[in-house]
Amino acid sequence: EVGDDIFSTLITVDIVVANFWMAILLYMASKHKQIDAKVGADTSGIEVLRLKVEKFERENSRIASLNDLIYIVAFGFGVCGLAHWGADLITPWMKVNVPWGAEYSLHSSFLWLVMIATTIGVGASFTRVRSLESVGASKIGSVCLYFLVATIGLHMDITRIVEAPKFLLLGVIWMAVHAILMLVVARIIKAPVFYMAVGSQANVGAAASAPVVAAAFHPALAPVGVLLAILGYALGTYMAYLCGIIMSGVPV
Repeated sequence: EVGDDIFSTLITVDIVVANFWMAILLYMASKHKQIDAKVGADTSGIEVLRLKVEKFERENSRIASLNDLIYIVAFGFGVCGLAHWGADLITPWMKVNVPWGAEYSLHSSFLWLVMIATTIGVGASFTRVRSLESVGASKIGSVCLYFLVATIGLHMDITRIVEAPKFLLLGVIWMAVHAILMLVVARIIKAPVFYMAVGSQANVGAAASAPVVAAAFHPALAPVGVLLAILGYALGTYMAYLCGIIMSGVPV
């Protein structure tokens, strides 16, 4: 329930600042051998990982049948419908029985919608539903994700940055803290650029861009970017809520 003006501004800041960092990561990917050699990073694990991913795809990937596609779409939209239904039940109950919950957004149906969908998705990954990945479930999910990203992008108005430069500064500070932390820790533990870059993008850009960064190192490593991005989504849903509560206490 954020106003359109602030929403449009923050989307613009997110896209501009996050993509600037992504450009830096892609440049580092093109120079990863030199950087890894300079810091003394052990990249043998990445080669093992690449071989494991290639072997897994060879042994499990198959052409999706009509039934497979129906199962994927039915599960996705089914969980979405279930999340809407659950949110419509929980929200009124919260308003009646937990009046103080409004302060923590517990009266927001959208909060429960996202929480329920995320929880079911994470839970399903421990069941046989995960076998749908062998027929391209994440690829279909990515298509749906791009529709979501495009829908959000329709709210973007880049001129808003000029009107509210403090939000741009906020975005730059946010990304600078993240980037510095990632680079310093990676240097201290001598982590290969691959882990730093893909791990960073999984948190910042998630499934829309983490596979792109992973593929910049090697095409076979793109699924690793997808996996980390999904983990970033799941963890980010809960952590973003907690961050929102913390930031609500900051005086404006």
